[in-house]
Amino acid sequence: MFDSSNADLLLRQHATTAAAVSTLFYPHAEVVLHDLETGLIAGIWNAFSGRKAGTESLVENELEEAGEAGVYGPYEKTGEDGRRLKSVTAVLKDEFGQAIGLFCINMDVSHFDAAAKLLAAFAGAPALRPPSLFAGDWREAINTALHDWLRGRGLALTALRKADRVALVGALDERGLFQTRNAVDHLAGLIGASRASIYNYLADARRQSQKDRTP
Repeated sequence: MFDSSNADLLLRQHATTAAAVSTLFYPHAEVVLHDLETGLIAGIWNAFSGRKAGTESLVENELEEAGEAGVYGPYEKTGEDGRRLKSVTAVLKDEFGQAIGLFCINMDVSHFDAAAKLLAAFAGAPALRPPSLFAGDWREAINTALHDWLRGRGLALTALRKADRVALVGALDERGLFQTRNAVDHLAGLIGASRASIYNYLADARRQSQKDRTP
C-alpha cells in the first residue's frame, strides 16, 4: 500500500494516519499521499479512484492558495463514474517549512446525496394542506398555535415559567381556541399542566387583557 521508494521520511510518517482515516470512513473515503518531489503518489488507501502508489499525482506544485493553515477545501470533485466527491487537502512540510507532500482525503458523498433525497421525499410535503379538509380540526389549530408561539419567542415548552404560560394561554384565547369544550384538556396535556391551572392562567390572561384595554 505504501511505496517508501517514492516518498521521503515525512511522507512515510503520515502512512499510519492515512490508514486510520481510511479505516474509520471505509468504504466512503479514499486517502492519498502525494510526493511533490517526485510528482508521484507515495501511498493510497481505499483506492476507489483506480489509482495506485507510484503513478503520477497530476497535481500542481503551486500552493499559494492553501492559506496559513496549509489546507485546501473542502472542495468538490467528480469521480470517474460520475459520483460526487467532497475533498480536502493538507500541505505537508519539512522542518524548514518547505512543501514536500500533500495529504488528500476524498469522501464519496453520493450515498449521502441519495439518502438525503430519500428522506426529503418522505419528510417533505409537496402540496399545501387543504384548508377545507382540516377547518374543524381544533386540536391541530392548538398544536400549530402553541409551537408557533414558542418558536416566535425562542422558548422551550419544558422551560416555561408561570408568566410565560399565562401569556401563551392569553395568545390562544385571543385566537378563539378555547371555544371548543375539550380545548382546555388538550392544552393541559400538551404543556403538562392540570385543567385547574389552565383555567387559572386563562383568568389571569383575561384580567391582564382587560387591564390593558382600560384607559
